[in-house]
Amino acid sequence: MKAVLVMFDTLGKDFLSNYGNDWVDTPNFERLRKQTVTFDNFYGGSMPCMPARRELHTGRYNFLHRMWGPLEVFDQSVFEVLQKQGIYCHLITDHSHYFEDGGATYHNRYSTWEGFRGQEGDRWVPRLRAKIGSDYNKLNKEGLSVVQHFANRTRQETEEELSSVKTIDAGLDFLKEYHGLDDWFLQIECFDPHEPFYVPEKYREKYQDTVSKSPYFWPKYGRVTDDVNAEDLKELQNEYASLITMCDFHLGRILDFFDQHNLWEDTLLIVNTDHGLLLGEHGWLGKNIPPMYDEVIHLPFFISYPGGKKDQRVSELAQTIDIPATLLDYFNIDNHLDMDGQSLLKILDDDSEIHDTVIFGTNGGHVSIYDGKHIYMRASQDKSNGPLKIQTTTYTLMRGFLPKTALDEMVLKKGTRFTNHYPYTELEVPNYIDSYSVGNLLFDMENDPSQTAPLDDIKLEEKMIQKLVKIMKNIEAPESEFVRLGLVDYL
Repeated sequence: MKAVLVMFDTLGKDFLSNYGNDWVDTPNFERLRKQTVTFDNFYGGSMPCMPARRELHTGRYNFLHRMWGPLEVFDQSVFEVLQKQGIYCHLITDHSHYFEDGGATYHNRYSTWEGFRGQEGDRWVPRLRAKIGSDYNKLNKEGLSVVQHFANRTRQETEEELSSVKTIDAGLDFLKEYHGLDDWFLQIECFDPHEPFYVPEKYREKYQDTVSKSPYFWPKYGRVTDDVNAEDLKELQNEYASLITMCDFHLGRILDFFDQHNLWEDTLLIVNTDHGLLLGEHGWLGKNIPPMYDEVIHLPFFISYPGGKKDQRVSELAQTIDIPATLLDYFNIDNHLDMDGQSLLKILDDDSEIHDTVIFGTNGGHVSIYDGKHIYMRASQDKSNGPLKIQTTTYTLMRGFLPKTALDEMVLKKGTRFTNHYPYTELEVPNYIDSYSVGNLLFDMENDPSQTAPLDDIKLEEKMIQKLVKIMKNIEAPESEFVRLGLVDYL
């Protein structure tokens, strides 16, 4: 048995023809649809990048327990379980955050791994002489990562030199070498179409009459400011669309290999993403700070199961936390891990419902719940947006470490279900997300799928709170989260 997971970063479903888009060129995603089952209600959980990957390894929500960070000493990775049962696991990626302080324990859980440098602000090429240029569009992000990006560009001047293309190349090399063998898992993970939207001109030309030499291609996260107009947002969306079309082209190369070697008959294929991105919708840019609107959290997901359905759609609720259980199920390995997720094969085999509700969010932000009809987003109930406490055995941020002021106040705690009964430390950290000023949000997703008309319904809100509290208790959310969200009375 063999399995391939092709993962893109920041792939918004509303930019794919499979989900109704009529202006972005994605013929290979459309081709993928014909060979797979498309999920119409697949959601992320813990946001953003590294929390989502922690779910991919553990099958557990983690955003209520800590921010971005590495796998903890108490986490159990499905890829180590697979290896113990004789399944070889190989990771190929250009996601540079794997190799930084806040992610350095993930890639080592695989049998082997390959990494390609240069995405975003990857501290790669020396930037002593890096130049941004006087024509750099001032709407774009600023700071050290921007300088680093332009240094990295000096080694990425052709499409073949782009790290995401090298990632696909390496994935195809693995398939060429080992497709005839059995008992392996391959993860081909591209950072694209994550911003910055750095993409060859031949793709940009598809979406613009005159290709800008100083494009708006790297949004600053936060609310859309007054200096950004509709034309600016359209340009930003065009740059994103250009990069998606490039991703689509290289996805086609993988599909070609599956066709040529008839891997559809004996190889599980999953194509997924970690999250989407707001590009002006709801008055926001980015994914970390805003509420988890559908553009961010409602994800494209495709799976081809040997001997299973093809060219069909399913509407059952599913999430990233379900992928680890699915892999164990597919390889006929008993699942002894305590997961929040369940196998997607239950849906594929007999249309079983595996979730009646799902939750999602960013540590310190809105905590949201969806029951298939309504989404309720619970905000901080105090203008301080606190308290925010994390449960951890590691003290890294994306780059660097937690401040001494936080470490000075840490408290040793007894183990819980979430920590697999390992002792851990709890410490309070600053909260940079202001959900309080946004407030609670309630949406009817059947009648208002674009989330343009928040409901004011006290009885319905109470029902959603009850459902939220039930899940929070089940996953042992820390008491501080009940305090922050104003839910202490429900403990």
